Amino acid sequence: MLRLFLCQMNATVGDIAGNCAKIRQGLERARRYGADIAVFPECAVVGYPPEDLLFQSQFIDDNLAALDALREESRGLTAIVGFVQREDDLYNAAAVLHNGELRGVVKKSILPNYGVFDENRYFQGNREIQVFTLGERRFGVTICEDLWYPAGPAHTQALAGGAELLINLSASPYHAGKVQHRETMLATRAADNGAALVFCNLVGGQDELVFDGNSLVLSPGGEVLARGLPFEEDYLVVDLDPRQFFYHRVRDPRRRVAMRREPAGVPTPQLVALPPLPRPPRPDLPTRELSPLGAEEEVYRALVLGCRDYVTKNGFAKVLLGLSGGIDSALTASIAVDALGPGQVLGVTMPSRYSSAGSVDDSVALAGNLGIECREIPIGGPFEAFQQALAPWFGDAAELGVAQENLQARVRGTLLMALSNRFGWLLLSTGNKSETSVGYCTLYGDMAGGFSVLKDVPKTLVYRLARWRNREAGRGWIPENTLTKEPSAELRPDQRDSDSLPPYEVLDPILQGYVEEDRSLASLCRQFSEEDVEQVVRLVDRNEYKRRQAAPGVKITPRAFGKDRRFPITSAYRPRP
Repeated sequence: MLRLFLCQMNATVGDIAGNCAKIRQGLERARRYGADIAVFPECAVVGYPPEDLLFQSQFIDDNLAALDALREESRGLTAIVGFVQREDDLYNAAAVLHNGELRGVVKKSILPNYGVFDENRYFQGNREIQVFTLGERRFGVTICEDLWYPAGPAHTQALAGGAELLINLSASPYHAGKVQHRETMLATRAADNGAALVFCNLVGGQDELVFDGNSLVLSPGGEVLARGLPFEEDYLVVDLDPRQFFYHRVRDPRRRVAMRREPAGVPTPQLVALPPLPRPPRPDLPTRELSPLGAEEEVYRALVLGCRDYVTKNGFAKVLLGLSGGIDSALTASIAVDALGPGQVLGVTMPSRYSSAGSVDDSVALAGNLGIECREIPIGGPFEAFQQALAPWFGDAAELGVAQENLQARVRGTLLMALSNRFGWLLLSTGNKSETSVGYCTLYGDMAGGFSVLKDVPKTLVYRLARWRNREAGRGWIPENTLTKEPSAELRPDQRDSDSLPPYEVLDPILQGYVEEDRSLASLCRQFSEEDVEQVVRLVDRNEYKRRQAAPGVKITPRAFGKDRRFPITSAYRPRP
């Protein structure tokens, strides 16, 4: 029986000492369970993605010294640990530590360079393929993207190298819908190669990325044998019977057919022998069953984890945010409370002459429901002072213009940032993806802040998440009036979002098509009115400059603004329907 230990850890980029402390804790626990092989995520030593820290030679030196210090910790078992290797170039690598020795280094072969990934900027790809033997057992090690391709290194390890077990170290970032898609892909790789598969994924928030965990152990037929917790650190211990690997291959002819069709010239993997180790008596393993999360719960938990880790990993003890009585600030406050606790969240209401009574009442009710402190700072006085200072330029116009509307938002942003500066609290901005897509937000106003929890959350999803959280709470966690009233910025009398934008039920699908799917205007106009499509596309294209100045926020869609979607600010191109 082969006992595997997966350490689904939350690494912090650059915290080499802290990351290695977690690796040591994992190794000690693996020894207590009598594990044969302990597996850790991709770049576990340095955190992922380390980005331009990789250009600093001291950073690479420290990472290598830390790995060498971990070598002694592997006595009595085999440990597979992600780190950065330096040879003729830099490599995203996995160290195979065995009984106190470094017995092999596996380098990542396929470097992702799409979406949020820039690995060609930092690493060299590997062409060597290895298979390790532990007694009579053979296993291959790959790193994340190497397993994403049917004909990748794992295929060669299983086919030409006879690997019965494929171990993958990963830092696979989350977006909605990815968990099930990835599990299906991994099950296909296991079944196609006739090998058991171990997927050890990172967990935690890193800037705008969230790593969801959900580590897996799959049988050679692709059945899930064990699953790690979603969005939490976890230890996963699994017993595999290698005899079943052989009999599975005997019964499944696909591997034989694949071997006959394998093209000539495919390299035979290098075999690296790991001497078998004595195994003391092992404790019985606990059993557990995990059910997949629902769609709204999955996204909500990703937002909570992303918020918590951004705040705590950057050294903040408390957050504050403006409470408008609207759905966006209510959901942001709810997520912050779930991430940090009510004592670490401050809400601030900032009414003006245009604020409805409900905006203040709903904010106070929300604060009471969440158990957070709520303060009020009216903006009438500061706004009037700005008006007087600008009177020689603005005149005494009877009607408010856009400049005066935005000035109110900037007064609020100034007051909130003053509190942030004075007390060292992190200001959370509360805008959603629908608004930032079309520029329905104010630079240095409601966009002010250090982190934007809902930056990648469309408005229609904001409502679904809020209703899900209320159902989970079993009570009016977010006031019903907040959920049902028409959205409004309340910067002029009787203002409504629908005065400036198509209804969100129309806006969000257009944005999904244009921003996330790169659909043409002609394609979108076949589904929506040409007037709506042209308005939305025009607003998206002209507001790239605003999005470049927005606070970072949690990525939860397949294509978020920033690293995912990179458009020039200065561009004369205009798409035609």
